[in-house]
Amino acid sequence: MPYLVVCPLSRVRDTATATGARRMLTVINTGTPVERPQQIDEDQHLFLGFNDIAMPMEGMTLPGEEHVRAILDFGAAWDRATPMIVHCFAGISRSTASAYMIALALNPDRDERELAQELRFRAPSATPNPKLVEIADAVLGRQGRMVDAIREIGRGEDAFEGVTFKLPLAADDTDY
Repeated sequence: MPYLVVCPLSRVRDTATATGARRMLTVINTGTPVERPQQIDEDQHLFLGFNDIAMPMEGMTLPGEEHVRAILDFGAAWDRATPMIVHCFAGISRSTASAYMIALALNPDRDERELAQELRFRAPSATPNPKLVEIADAVLGRQGRMVDAIREIGRGEDAFEGVTFKLPLAADDTDY
């Protein structure tokens, strides 16, 4: 079964080669140079530019509903024939929040807490961006359960970069 694979910017090319991914979501600061791997066609790559912040800050772009809807729409259009890469700069905050929300949107019966615990197990440094999670929770009608689940796992371990990891779409996926 296909899966989401989360990684930092520095591991995108290696991750695409190792997984055979043909689709990629980039959630990173506007203007950050991102080299799309050769095997990912331009129409299979979504670049969204916003900062990794949870409250408005002068000169920065706060994640908004338009970003969340674009992420969810991109995930919904994924054919799941091959893995999809989700990355930000460090692979810790924007990308883990995006993968979490895509997995829940694609599998609406999935338990938010269980998936958050799975996220923590697979990525000890994961600290999903709380603003993205808050907006996705509202858009997906999760009634605060996504926010609560991410709050429960807390801040991840300190790290310069997160580990590359696979996030299952379904609770019973054990092929990773």
